[in-house]
Amino acid sequence: MPSDLVRFEDIELDASRYSLRRSGRELKLERIPMELLLFLVERRGLLVTREEIIEKLWGRNVFLDTDNSINTAIRKIRNALKDDREQPRFVQTIAGKGYRFIAPIIEADEHVGHGHPGSPSRIERSVTEPSPKPSVARETAALTAVARNSRFRVSLVLVVVLAVLAAVSALSYRHYARIRWVPERAVPQIQQLVVNRKPVAAYLLFRQAERVSPDDQSLNRLAALTFWPRQFSTNPPGADVFLRDYNEPQSDFQYMGKTPLQGIRLPHDHYVLQFRKDGYETAEAATAASRVSVDLVLAGSVPLRMVRVSGGQVNLTLGGPVESAAGSRSSQKVDDFFMDKYEVTNREFKKFVDAGGYRDPKYWKQPFVDAGRILTFDRAMARFRDKTDRPGPSTWELARFPSGQDDYPVGGVSWYEAAAYAEFAGKSLPTVYHWYQAGFARDILFSDILFHSNFSGKGPAPVGSYPGIGPFGTYDMAGNVKEWCFNASGDRRYILGGAATDLSYMYEEPDARPPFERLSTHGIRLAKYLRPEALPDALTAPIPNVSRTIDYRKAKPVSDATFRIYQGLYSYDQAPLEARIESEDDSAPDWKRQRISFNAAYGNERVPAYLFLPKNASPPYQTVVYFPHGAAQIFHSIEDGQFEGVDFLVRAGRAVMFPIYKDSYERLGKVPDAGTIAYREETIQQAKDLRRAVDYLETRTDIDHNRLAYYAVSWGAELGSIMLAVENRITAAVLVAGACDTQKELPEADPLNFAPHVRVPTLMMSGRYDFMDPLDTCQEPLFRLLGTPPQDKRHIVFDSGHAVPDVPKMKESLNWLDRYLGPVK
Repeated sequence: MPSDLVRFEDIELDASRYSLRRSGRELKLERIPMELLLFLVERRGLLVTREEIIEKLWGRNVFLDTDNSINTAIRKIRNALKDDREQPRFVQTIAGKGYRFIAPIIEADEHVGHGHPGSPSRIERSVTEPSPKPSVARETAALTAVARNSRFRVSLVLVVVLAVLAAVSALSYRHYARIRWVPERAVPQIQQLVVNRKPVAAYLLFRQAERVSPDDQSLNRLAALTFWPRQFSTNPPGADVFLRDYNEPQSDFQYMGKTPLQGIRLPHDHYVLQFRKDGYETAEAATAASRVSVDLVLAGSVPLRMVRVSGGQVNLTLGGPVESAAGSRSSQKVDDFFMDKYEVTNREFKKFVDAGGYRDPKYWKQPFVDAGRILTFDRAMARFRDKTDRPGPSTWELARFPSGQDDYPVGGVSWYEAAAYAEFAGKSLPTVYHWYQAGFARDILFSDILFHSNFSGKGPAPVGSYPGIGPFGTYDMAGNVKEWCFNASGDRRYILGGAATDLSYMYEEPDARPPFERLSTHGIRLAKYLRPEALPDALTAPIPNVSRTIDYRKAKPVSDATFRIYQGLYSYDQAPLEARIESEDDSAPDWKRQRISFNAAYGNERVPAYLFLPKNASPPYQTVVYFPHGAAQIFHSIEDGQFEGVDFLVRAGRAVMFPIYKDSYERLGKVPDAGTIAYREETIQQAKDLRRAVDYLETRTDIDHNRLAYYAVSWGAELGSIMLAVENRITAAVLVAGACDTQKELPEADPLNFAPHVRVPTLMMSGRYDFMDPLDTCQEPLFRLLGTPPQDKRHIVFDSGHAVPDVPKMKESLNWLDRYLGPVK
């Protein structure tokens, strides 16, 4: 490059000053992105491969730190230049190959700035990590200087010999330094990357280390333990395979090779795969499976905004796929089909409204049945009105959706409206089996997809704006709005996936709602079947709740004497808490949060806990000890919205104690299987965690020790009978959306055996149509078993599924706490 100073558009890049300016204003760019930009500009117009970038910037055998990775550097360059990845003006991505700088360049005079004529350009300098030994060039220069010094005249031959020896020494040192780099640096860094769920970065570093020292024992041991063999195939073969981390949605895809691919070893984690072949539709797969086989389809054969879903045997006991005998009601085979990539938007549904869809009976094929009565077409249409009594979804006004929400999912539609729109669009409401196949096939992405889906609690977002991708390339199947399915359950229809205002585990859990119900959370996603004939009756028939819970109507608790033996398992010797307040956060407007830790009652573990102190009340505070829902065994931190839904307790003036129970959040490990001794022992440990949290509260003068409550949701409510029977310092309890354990447990950890020994005032709130904790076989029997006096226990049943409505839940909870703890001062 003849000049250190170049210009493109209104940007000036000065290599000698190491600066980037736009219209005279300095643009901040870190070292690695700047080096990469300089290199791309030097090779402008040419494809620069990722391998060339690594060699140029870091050297052949130097670890590329993920924080300064190529992908990150490219993003920072684009941010600084305000470049667009899809329509680039400066840096163009060549998928699977590298990058090209495409902007026209104006070269300034090479004397401009601080450059010197004849000196090498800054862009031409290679950047490597500092070597602990002097370079050959520096040693030769030093020796030559010595040779010129008249006081130390030596022969030219000696100088050359010394230079050669220095070169050999440096090369030998570098060789052995590279060999040592593998076990000393690369292997620990690979292990850390795997732990941090950065599997692609771990794979790239592993490949680099393998090239340096393929026979290194520590590297081979790591590969055997951590890197699983993968096989990727397509029909027809010859497709290019690209891959990225599932949990790094903004990262670039890495090119892996052509199908069939065998022998590739990757850390066990979730990935997003793309299969690209000329003349065929690009296929996507989100999976952790070791073997992925994809049937490619010809370009143009997939309907617009749909994806092709591979068929298979769908097994379910509602709540997700499980092993089940083929041919049973909970197991059916589905053929390949198409599924909407996104939920139906307001813009799309408006076409149905504008086309007179609410006036034309031809779209309304299903009989209108309400409470056993068949309604006429006109009577039914009278129910499908918007806020201004115009035909349309309940969330619209004047037959129009809210301004600016064209690409939001349509909400506020009944099952009948969803079915009519499907007729209008030439598609179908998916059966429950098709929906679960599209959402859960290949393997369950349950936990990972939740991190990237809309369970914000703030309502729906534009479709596709959250990066949570399903196994076949669908978006928003988890959260945003619930999606009506065809099948009935009694007089209701299934609606799956959960909504933005639901707790995240509702992605997996089934729900069934009255077909005339038109809540804002109710939306549409459609399927299109490949065969023209009607689906088999087995797929469209009603599906009763395939309950996973035992029938508590037939169960009998153990005797009092046996219970006392069980109770003893939950006791512990008093020992010093050695409690510490590790940090405080006063930034929230309604509370101060303290992170605390104290000694567990078992092993040598520490129990972290978060104490939320209200700003609108005075100490000593009434305090609620919280036990969370099942997402606690999915998420690794309460920072991921896990306090939402409980914060109303603090806003109302009570402190909330949030222990991090064994095998939850930041203590999350391998959760034991239900019904095992390991599960029993973990339940005992979790109860001890709760009791130690109460021990800690009793050491504080700002806590009212006589006004402690237990508040629990779902999982915590299912364990509530155990917790309340073994901890007698609790004075009131609220159990939300949970009653029985969903699995058959060992008797020492079965809530059934503890319920008769609960004595505190207890409020239960649950849904009439809860498939996890059915009303007749679980909720009502357990409520009757509670040992609390009848006047001090109450069971409120909402017309809902597992997730109870928020506002009534908050109202009833606060009223109950006010009644038994007293009003907040």
